[in-house]
Parts: sequence; C-alpha cells; structure tokens
Amino acid sequence: MELAGARVLVAGATGALGGDLARALAAAGARVALTGRDDGRLQALAGELGGAPARAADAVDVDSVRSAVDAAAQALGGLDAVVVAWGVVAFGPAADADDAVTEELFAVNTLAPMSLVRAALPHLADGGAVVLLSAIVADAPTLGMAEYSASKAALSAWASVLRRELRSRSVSVLDVKPPHVDTGLVDRALAGEPPRLPEGHDRGEVVTAVLDGLREGAREVVLDPRERRLVRR
Repeated sequence: MELAGARVLVAGATGALGGDLARALAAAGARVALTGRDDGRLQALAGELGGAPARAADAVDVDSVRSAVDAAAQALGGLDAVVVAWGVVAFGPAADADDAVTEELFAVNTLAPMSLVRAALPHLADGGAVVLLSAIVADAPTLGMAEYSASKAALSAWASVLRRELRSRSVSVLDVKPPHVDTGLVDRALAGEPPRLPEGHDRGEVVTAVLDGLREGAREVVLDPRERRLVRR
C-alpha cells in the first residue's frame, strides 16, 4: 500500500502507541482520522495533525464505535486502512482472576477490535489493509497474565481467519505482535501487579515496523528472538 494519500482510521489514537502511529502515518502523507476514548486528548492530537477528523468513542460501546467509523469514512471519502490500537491489561494467577476483569479484558482487547473492523469493512477499499495490535503473548502466554494472553490470542486467531476471508478483495490483515513496550499500560492495569517484565522494547521500532508492514502487505510483525528485533513476514 502506498501511504501517501491513503485514508487511514486510527482507533486508540489517545494511547501512547496509537498516537505515535497516527503521527507517523500523517508524516508519511496519509490522510488520518482519529478515534479514542479521551476526547480532550483526541482533539489535541487532531489539532497537532492539522485538524484531522476526530470523534471520541468508547471501545466497548458498539454504537459509538460504529458512529466514529462512519464519521471517519464520510470525512475522508472512504477508508484505505484501519489501525486498531486498543488495549487493557490485568495481572495475577489465573485461578484468582476476577470474572468482571476478565470480561473487560476480552471486551476491549478482542471484541472491540472485531466490532470496529466489521463496521469499517463496508467503507474499506479493495486492496486496503487492517492492522490489529495483538501482542507477543498471543504466541507465548505469560505466567501471571493468562487472561490478557488469552484475549490477545483470540484476536490473533480471528485475524488469521479474516485474512483468508478477505483475499478476494485483496485486503491485507497485519497482526502486530510486539514484546513489552513502555506505553504506560502496565501502570493502568485493571487488576494485580505485573510480573517481572523485560525492558520495554523501542516504541519507534514498533511504529516503523507497522508502517513498513502496511507498505509491503505483510501478515505479521513479530520479534526475532535471536536478534531481539522486529521482523515482518
């Protein structure tokens, strides 16, 4: 995909990684629309990007998500890509997990991205792209993070099926599986204390890998364990 002139909706744009992705896409020449839960931060980012279309939405409110998607498509005249950077985390032994916390993890990390993509598909041009941020734990479930790992694994499994189903439209589906990245998410955990985590991976490398993956129509961004760098495939 050529990023210059591409019409891209970034969901979760008020988060650290989502905001960086929105800025990088705009710098690459994309026409960016934004959605996120914090309207104040959303409008500030929209102003920073020269008045990008922006509408607040709560990830778990299906109607607000659909309204935000429809507004973005109308403002941009359609969509060429959607980037979903929503996420929450919780920690603790699986046997002690709170059911309400587990439900919220799946609502935000799994069901909300699915809902947004379904809302976006009627607006998405053939040859376009869907970008979903799962995590390294989708392939390597982590002790003390069973429910979070499961929510990301479910999203990754869904992405693999969606990719095959959208082949007839030549729509690529990029599943981004970074290791721990210092975005502040750990400090806003829904429950529990984090296990010992590795040093946060460079956020800029994640952003670069996503943009390069979009350009190439890649399927995944994953960590090369030997070289500790992100690779596309």
